[in-house]
Amino acid sequence: MDATVTTGTEESVWGGGNRPLGASYGKMMMWFFIVSDALTFSGFLVSYGFSRFKFIETWPIADEVFTHVPFFHGNYPMYYVAFMTFILIMSSVTMVLAVDAGHKMMQKKVILYMFLTIIGGAIFVGSQAWEWATFIKGDHGALETKGGRILQFVNAETGQRASLADFSKALPEERVKHESSKGIWFEKEGSQTSFSLNEVVEGFKATPNILIRTETITEEGHKTVLNREESLAKLKDAVLVVEGANLIHNEYGSRLFADFFFFITGFHGFHVFSGVVINVIIFFNVILGTYERRGHYEMVEKVGLYWHFVDLVWVFVFTFFYLV
Repeated sequence: MDATVTTGTEESVWGGGNRPLGASYGKMMMWFFIVSDALTFSGFLVSYGFSRFKFIETWPIADEVFTHVPFFHGNYPMYYVAFMTFILIMSSVTMVLAVDAGHKMMQKKVILYMFLTIIGGAIFVGSQAWEWATFIKGDHGALETKGGRILQFVNAETGQRASLADFSKALPEERVKHESSKGIWFEKEGSQTSFSLNEVVEGFKATPNILIRTETITEEGHKTVLNREESLAKLKDAVLVVEGANLIHNEYGSRLFADFFFFITGFHGFHVFSGVVINVIIFFNVILGTYERRGHYEMVEKVGLYWHFVDLVWVFVFTFFYLV
């Protein structure tokens, strides 16, 4: 005998139609975009994590790479990256306030909070461009071996990184000089470096307090520093002077680190830049009263979804790329 249990009422949570879950077409499309884009960023981060732990012994230490602050000289590990993160998170807060003001049809507040969001996004994009320029330019310089390994230099007395200029001999005047902007550079195998390999080697030999540090990370989390004899022996493997980072060479360590840095932060930076441009367009529409006449500020809410997604992605990028 079949028994059927029924409830007093039957309600349809989602009956389909052209407004599923009560969301407009624009909101649904934005959510579809966010989900698909999240899968792309996930692929980037998973690939980064795989490469990071596969080459963990030679992977650069973020605290030693991102140590710069604009207009300040010194070692400030992660300070500026933390500032960038704070600015982006605060821009997400102002976007929330803009959306809330839009629900209440408060045009002046929407204008104010949208303006603050745009300023925050512009600061972040500008900071990321500066970070790229600093990363590409480099700080200390290094040597690359035949096997693609990086040899960095440290001061034996202070334990701090030593720059090529600290010990390399002065450039001979009789060499053919090429001027690029205000600086002087010499072409070598398609790259631009301030010193030749011979100058670095001779300068190293003439400076006893300089040692070589390899990419290999010890169990304590520090890179391996060779003694003077080991350093001189290791110097024979060097074939190229490397200053800064690009897709081929990287003075900080594994070239994959630079590749992922450019692709991940660049892809995210493009999203932030696009968000700033869209926010500017919405901002002027708010000023012109476009959404007042429509009777709602749903467009502000839709761009807010995109902006929150971009901020959330940066939290993951910041965590996995800079902190872990």
